[in-house]
Amino acid sequence: MFTGIIEELGTIKNIDLLKDSARLTIDASLVLKGSQIGDSIAVNGVCLTATAIGSGSFSVDVMYETLQRTNLQELKPQTKVNLERALQLQSRLGGHLVSGHVDGTGKITAISPVSIAQIYRIQTSPEITSSLLPKGSVAIDGISLTVIDAGDAFFTVSLIPHTFQHTTLGFKRVGSTVNLETDLIGKYVAKFLQKDHSPPQTKTEISLAFLTENGFI
Repeated sequence: MFTGIIEELGTIKNIDLLKDSARLTIDASLVLKGSQIGDSIAVNGVCLTATAIGSGSFSVDVMYETLQRTNLQELKPQTKVNLERALQLQSRLGGHLVSGHVDGTGKITAISPVSIAQIYRIQTSPEITSSLLPKGSVAIDGISLTVIDAGDAFFTVSLIPHTFQHTTLGFKRVGSTVNLETDLIGKYVAKFLQKDHSPPQTKTEISLAFLTENGFI
């Protein structure tokens, strides 16, 4: 579990393409503190397991499905990535609950400066926008952000200068692909509301004995 508050910008050091997967080696410093092999680290919002930790870098394995569903397939050496270690129980929850299980991707279609902020318009599928609402939360490349507006196939968010300067969104341009994860609690609520929670109907057999017993005969 993560908070969507990016701790560090890492740099892709090496990419080993395997038959149905890839191994990424990422230069980093802060997220290595206290981390051990087997720990979870979010890379652009994707929860991955550290398989090796060295001096100034760590490695993760990325399965085929993850490559297909996220923008990790577009990474190249020297690409910057957002990094966050898994949440600890004593940590401040500065963003919102982020699982690191990406729901899908979106495409940046506009970046507009408004006062000190940068407004990003993201085009994505109705399956994702159906879980968004104004003032609600969304994780973009693992960054916890607040939704300004949401339509059938788009939504907008606002970035303060700090977020713009200290995350990968500062490097993104119109046309860039981003990973999206909608609010975890909202998804469970929506799933619950979709189900029929009415008690099951009891089937009663109509027979001659039933009619006699209830005074119909």
